[in-house]
Amino acid sequence: MIQRIQTVYLFLAFVITGILLFFIPLWTMSNNKAFYFMQSETYTILLGLSTTLSILSILSYKKRQNQFVVGRLNIILNLILLGLFVYRSLNLSGETPAVSEKGIGMFLPVFAIVLLVLANKAIKKDEDLVKSVDRLR
Repeated sequence: MIQRIQTVYLFLAFVITGILLFFIPLWTMSNNKAFYFMQSETYTILLGLSTTLSILSILSYKKRQNQFVVGRLNIILNLILLGLFVYRSLNLSGETPAVSEKGIGMFLPVFAIVLLVLANKAIKKDEDLVKSVDRLR
């Protein structure tokens, strides 16, 4: 159901993890070559899982409880991904010859996490509304 606000949040999280990271580099190497997530197998797998979970959550709009659980798993996955990005940036600081400039793409999982939290909040609100209506019957 596209008219629900959580669907919009989930779609934006899908755009961030599935589309934007193809165009925004994670960081720039010292030889002025951009480092994209596709150059690392771990990042590709984790971002692919995150994108798949966002799509699965959008498509399971009739089962709000499953949608909520998938959203939580997606949040955890994005936190792991963000941790890997931060770990990599701390190990390869800007002073080393390997990485010369950190990119904004490294912090895109933060925006995805915020959108997923907002989506889960809206899903919970819908679930509470349905439960309150069931009590009245």
